[in-house]
Amino acid sequence: MTTPVPTKARAVIIGGGIAGCSTAYHLARMGWTDVVLLERKQLTSGTTWHAAGLIAQLRATKNMTRLSKYSQELYGGLEDETGIATGFRRNGSITMALTRERHEEIRRQASMARAFGVEVEHLSEPDLRALYPQLNTDGFAGAVHLPSDGQGDPGNIALALAKGARMRGAQTLEHIRVTQIHETMRGGQRAVSGVSWQRDGDGETGFIAADFVVNCAGMWAAELGRQNNVNVPLQACEHFYIVTENIPGLGQLPTLRVPDECAYYKEDAGKILLGAFEPVAKPWGMNGIPAGFCFDQLPEDFDHFEPILEQAVNRVPLLQSAGIHTFFNGPESFTPDDAYHLGEAPELRGYFVAAGFNSVGIQSSGGAGMALAHWMEHGYPPFDLSDVDIRRMQPFMGNRTYLVDRARETLGLLYADHFPYRQKATARGVRRAPFHDLLATRGAVFGETAGWERANWFATPGQTPAYEYSWQRQNWFDNSAAEHLAIRENVGLYDMSSFGKILVDGRDAETFLNNICGAEMAVPTGRIVYTQFLNPLGGVEADVTVTRLSETRYMVVTPAATTVRDMSWMTRHRGDFAVSLFAATAAEAVLCVMGPRSRALLQAAAPWHDWSNDSHPFGTARQIEIGLGLARAHRVSYVGELGWELYVDTDQAAHVLEHLLQVGAAFDLKLCGLHAMDSCRLEKGFRHFGHDITPEDHVLEAGLGFAVRTAKPAFIGRDAVLRRKEAGLTRRMLQFHLRDPGPLLYHAEPILRDGVIVGDLSSGAYGHTLGSAVGLGYVPCAGSDGVDDLLSAHYEIEIAGQRFAAEASLRPMYDPTSARARA
Repeated sequence: MTTPVPTKARAVIIGGGIAGCSTAYHLARMGWTDVVLLERKQLTSGTTWHAAGLIAQLRATKNMTRLSKYSQELYGGLEDETGIATGFRRNGSITMALTRERHEEIRRQASMARAFGVEVEHLSEPDLRALYPQLNTDGFAGAVHLPSDGQGDPGNIALALAKGARMRGAQTLEHIRVTQIHETMRGGQRAVSGVSWQRDGDGETGFIAADFVVNCAGMWAAELGRQNNVNVPLQACEHFYIVTENIPGLGQLPTLRVPDECAYYKEDAGKILLGAFEPVAKPWGMNGIPAGFCFDQLPEDFDHFEPILEQAVNRVPLLQSAGIHTFFNGPESFTPDDAYHLGEAPELRGYFVAAGFNSVGIQSSGGAGMALAHWMEHGYPPFDLSDVDIRRMQPFMGNRTYLVDRARETLGLLYADHFPYRQKATARGVRRAPFHDLLATRGAVFGETAGWERANWFATPGQTPAYEYSWQRQNWFDNSAAEHLAIRENVGLYDMSSFGKILVDGRDAETFLNNICGAEMAVPTGRIVYTQFLNPLGGVEADVTVTRLSETRYMVVTPAATTVRDMSWMTRHRGDFAVSLFAATAAEAVLCVMGPRSRALLQAAAPWHDWSNDSHPFGTARQIEIGLGLARAHRVSYVGELGWELYVDTDQAAHVLEHLLQVGAAFDLKLCGLHAMDSCRLEKGFRHFGHDITPEDHVLEAGLGFAVRTAKPAFIGRDAVLRRKEAGLTRRMLQFHLRDPGPLLYHAEPILRDGVIVGDLSSGAYGHTLGSAVGLGYVPCAGSDGVDDLLSAHYEIEIAGQRFAAEASLRPMYDPTSARARA
């Protein structure tokens, strides 16, 4: 007798892998009893069943680590809760480095682990042999050990989560395929209304009305999303491992990773599983995943795996005599940036996604299910999840050719050297400013953000225009220093066409923006306002400038990577306001002219405009004639110097740049890259959204209270700002400046106050004017702590296990009064 399918549910979850089971479990645990999970075949039958089952804690960021740690803690208690054996045990993990650069990386990771509260220890070569006697340590450069890392049985963990969900009233139904996700209009926005389904075997069909639909469809998630024009960019790739025959006397071992040989080793029940993340992967399923795919394997490709195996039998010599029980090849999903997709899709209300786990689905899904359930219940995640928020994906990233090209690289990047500033090598060039080719001829070396090719630095004549990666000073360090000093001492020009530009138009534009912005929007035409979108907790959802173009029109300017996210936030809160929102990013290119001589240069380049302080003060925009064209000059600065951002229609952009370069020759104008911009903004203490300020960071604690006008009527986050003002701050953002000019800072380095770790850097770079590395980071404080108490402590920053003394300041260490930008 078949199980009847309900006709209504609060949430329908599509996909019975570990992500879907975890989401059902956590929703049920929150009291959602009308939850239905639909699996097209059998639970775990896509990717979960053949996962390696490694359950590490440390991830690249603090909040991803929080999710992984949560997963481990959850899995540790599932067997007692449900009676299903999960095979979970904390056997620890080891990462061994074979190069000096890799050793630097894992030492930095160890410091980061301490900042994130993960137990870690460095291993000498004898220590390593004691923990893993079977290992050949030839080439040893260093190793770290995380004693609390674990492993488990992926399939049984998922089945335990599914049982736990059913125990609390949720339903998990197998052999039910979702054929369509239905939508309706709700509050002027597209929203889900339910799903149609078909039963495997007898062909029975039906409909479930639902308020929420969760796409946990794994390899099928992208195609499922396309049915509703929801962008879920991921691509399946072949993933290989072998399992040996039983090895007598092997005993329990920690998980071993040797990333320089692209290999990991897992001991399980007296056997060794050897897996690989080879440098060039094999995408699979480009023409769609077969309809009947269920517990299936892909054809063996021993030639592809053989280079990994050859190194492995040397690294773990007992593999030479151990028989191979299984040669496995199975598909897993990879995303364009090696981070999974989580959260509500920007295109469709009530449509949530948990997919594309990049071979870390077992260790991530416990936390991901918890976070998604919280998000669905409360309307926001439990903490900042920008790293995996699906709103970071750009529309073009769903292009199948792009996904296939990028997937060849992203699998291998899991074990590649994670150098700072490392750029993706594949699927490049899709978004280019009108200046791209001209800048390339001048030596520009491009990086990629949200698909945009952006000049990060400029090579000098005779210098190879390419990155040479290192954890130390890279080959562009001196180039960027010269660009930095040109901005500080003379005049520099850099391209910011990648800025997201959103036009807000309509009779309610002012009222609408006053509702979602912390600052006052009732300003004269031509005024530029720096502001944040706040959430109800006072956290920062966006960090933008808003320029009033007319009585009914404003332009919101935001970072390239957050345009989709910010447009989604604005759309969600548009309500009944009479406004239209238009994504205008491609309509205008942007050139930033910055430095003490920028006014003189621009006066020569656009002599019909009065560039004086009286005529064009800081924080205003003016229409100008420049060369033979027109532009809009915004007097703002992200580098802390006198300067203007020039917004130019894309058809005139190349001409305007050529004109500026011609006129600028007399001023020794220097083309600059975004590395120089970043080092300048860090010296000035300017925040960067996604690093220094996130939805979890209260706007007052971020030091941005000056941009919030609580005197105006109610706006999103106002009450949270007033409550925090009354209760006092619990932490504050400080700027740090190393006393030693040698070390480099990037991000996530631990902050120590009087010898105790109290936080980590949210961002860092070298301050070429200040003479050493600078960074930003939050430190705890009590409401009664005064500034003197906070700053009188002894601060250090830990870098790769070494501690370096640092000065700390609440005010910018460079030009604290902003006199230079307002000159």
